Amino acid sequence: MNIPTSGPFDKTPGWLDWFSAPARPRFQVPPGSVDAHCHVFGPGDRFPYAPERKYTPCDAGKEQLFALRDHLGFARNVVVQATCHGADNRALVDALQASGGRARGVATVRRSATDEELQALHAAGVRGVRFNFVKRLVDFTPKDELMDIATRIARLGWHVVVYFEAVDLPELWDFFTRLPTTVVVDHMGRPDVAKGVESEEFALFLKFMDAHPNVWSKVSCPERLSVSGPPALHGEQAPYRDVVPFARTVVERFPDRVLWGTDWPHPNLKGHMPDDGLLVDFIPHIAPTALLQKKLLVDNPMRLYWPEEHTPEHS
Repeated sequence: MNIPTSGPFDKTPGWLDWFSAPARPRFQVPPGSVDAHCHVFGPGDRFPYAPERKYTPCDAGKEQLFALRDHLGFARNVVVQATCHGADNRALVDALQASGGRARGVATVRRSATDEELQALHAAGVRGVRFNFVKRLVDFTPKDELMDIATRIARLGWHVVVYFEAVDLPELWDFFTRLPTTVVVDHMGRPDVAKGVESEEFALFLKFMDAHPNVWSKVSCPERLSVSGPPALHGEQAPYRDVVPFARTVVERFPDRVLWGTDWPHPNLKGHMPDDGLLVDFIPHIAPTALLQKKLLVDNPMRLYWPEEHTPEHS
């Protein structure tokens, strides 16, 4: 595959660019599959990065995202606002409007957003807002402001996506349980896989999902969680094998509340840049049956992001 690349840009020193020649996956995703977590960056000369950003990425625009979608065999995308763009959702909206209805979005919204601005985002295809609690990526936003935003977007039928690290769940638990929407957790709350699937932190996350039927989880980003790292050869039995037990546990316990995405173009990775084709080949290891694969990749994201088109054959 030949994905066009953007021109030069002043990136954060040491920034890893996305993998421009991904393998074609061995695993064929079901028809209608959704990449339910990906981003667009710029291009910076058209959609400038936020002054308060904590990193400057390489450009990774909608054309590259849609080319990757087609190469991997997906039908649709859910584009999540990148922190480097702050609450300026123009790059996100541009991608949604160019998708021909094949993309939905998760925006970043400030309390100052007007009802008209929220309605315009909805018309463009936004169906959620993201609250980021990873301190190295964003500055702290007061919880009363976040709750106010959540109350307003609940009227539109949107949901809240939360990004946090496992050690912070105890202090965030009460806030999350008060949110008046569906709550989607990014990347299983970033468990420390070195502690094993029986760890107290991961048990608490499972308890959180057990206790709150409005909580969903993305079982994505094994490349961010893995200690063992990528396989040396594409043919290794399970890519990012140390993450498999965690993701498979969540998929099998909560089959109707899980989502998967590539996380392209993989911001802020330090060790290596994953091959997106290999990430797709991770899927059958965590969703081992055709039914689980269809729920993960088709039924669940369609129910959440395209409910007007969702046909609940197996839900």
